[in-house]
Amino acid sequence: MAYRRGSQYASDSHRALLKQHGIRQSMSRKGNCWDNAVSESFFHTLKTELIHHQNYRTRSEARQAVFEYIEVFYNRERLHSANGYLSPVDYELQLKAA
Repeated sequence: MAYRRGSQYASDSHRALLKQHGIRQSMSRKGNCWDNAVSESFFHTLKTELIHHQNYRTRSEARQAVFEYIEVFYNRERLHSANGYLSPVDYELQLKAA
């Protein structure tokens, strides 16, 4: 089945499934790709820095690795160009001190 870009996410069945699970959908108008840019960038980074370099034996092992990547490395150690090459934690601490 061929879909136009993103049309499957606007379908009644998809929207009903989201509603059933208490999820509020966010969609922009056609041609506005910026609403997903931040999340797409994050997931690309997660995949290239962690996921594609590991073989997980269980979901639990994968879940723990992702948690540690985000909470220990990504938020506290990894430098982000958008934050003036500070980690998110250091950037927030700098904002609070200002």
